[in-house]
Amino acid sequence: MGKNKLQKFADMREFTNVYEFATFDDRLQECELKGHWGEKVFGNNHPIVLELGCGKGEYTVGLARKYTDKNFIGIDIKGARMWTGAKQALEEKIPNAAFLRTHIEFIETFFGPEEISEIWLTFPDPQMKKVTKRLTSSGFLKLYGRILRENGLIHLKTDSQFMFTYTTELVRINNFPVIFQTDNLYHSGLEDDILSIKTYYEQQWLSRGIDIKYIQFQLVKKETITEPDLEIEPDSYRSFGRNRR
Repeated sequence: MGKNKLQKFADMREFTNVYEFATFDDRLQECELKGHWGEKVFGNNHPIVLELGCGKGEYTVGLARKYTDKNFIGIDIKGARMWTGAKQALEEKIPNAAFLRTHIEFIETFFGPEEISEIWLTFPDPQMKKVTKRLTSSGFLKLYGRILRENGLIHLKTDSQFMFTYTTELVRINNFPVIFQTDNLYHSGLEDDILSIKTYYEQQWLSRGIDIKYIQFQLVKKETITEPDLEIEPDSYRSFGRNRR
């Protein structure tokens, strides 16, 4: 492990806007913040929004800047990446942005029922061969439903046609209400200031002619969520690896 990464891990332990629970043992411990993020972390009762797989935290920070009446928590297991957004939020004194280092599968340990109002999934790995690992799979949606408010919002932004097709079909067959859906976000006519927030990788994909897809839907809580039964053409460019996009 490089010196720079080690320093970032050391910094993260000192950052006042970062909460680290990265191991399985941590998951087994009851988190004292569960059900109390508003009062104990943000000092208010504003709606709480999660960005799952936040990477460098660019979207978490960008949303927190724009929506000061909401609280935002970026979640990822990669602490060295998250360091970028956490440091920026501290330097800019953004009080409504925080970061949680843990596995997404553990989130029910850290948030209580109906504690979260919205979830953002920004460019997740489509996991074309592993349905259960897709962040919009039925298993993950059930997990989100246990911490989301009734009819809470799910936002997906993706470069992957495979991920977009899979998610839109799952939403359709389960009758989740769609608020907005487009396979070309920046030519969709959507008038929303979220369009001004572009991550580093999003800008790369746009510059290479890859359209950004977006869907926003309400997650109606159900005992059973049906998986789509269809063949989806794989994303051809992904087979070459991320660095060759």
